[in-house]
Amino acid sequence: MGPKAKTATDAKTASERIDARISELADWRGERLAQVRALIHEADPEVVEEWKWRGVPVWEHDGMICTGETYKAVVKMTFAKGAALKDPSRLFNSSLDGNVRRAIDFHEGETIDEEALKTLVRVAVALNTSKAKS
Repeated sequence: MGPKAKTATDAKTASERIDARISELADWRGERLAQVRALIHEADPEVVEEWKWRGVPVWEHDGMICTGETYKAVVKMTFAKGAALKDPSRLFNSSLDGNVRRAIDFHEGETIDEEALKTLVRVAVALNTSKAKS
């Protein structure tokens, strides 16, 4: 099995770890991470969950789509190839100077433009899929 191959056990373990992270946060950050996760799954039912870098939820489809990091004051959704994505709703509000990545910082009490976020996830998946085919 090559490095890209995943087994059902790997995916289940990652999903279980993400479940545990959401539960252990037990505040608005856990709720926000759960909401972001659900929106990612709605946008791409074929998404694969990973657990990398000693505790970061990662969502992939033909490559990394984004991460879901939690900090004291923000839940950060970092798009691996965000600089290459069209963001007409201007969701990106962090890591704007990077050459490759872009991020969205969610703060307590903010609402998410759910349709715009799902569109952004779909655009990221389309970019990954187009690169995987070429």
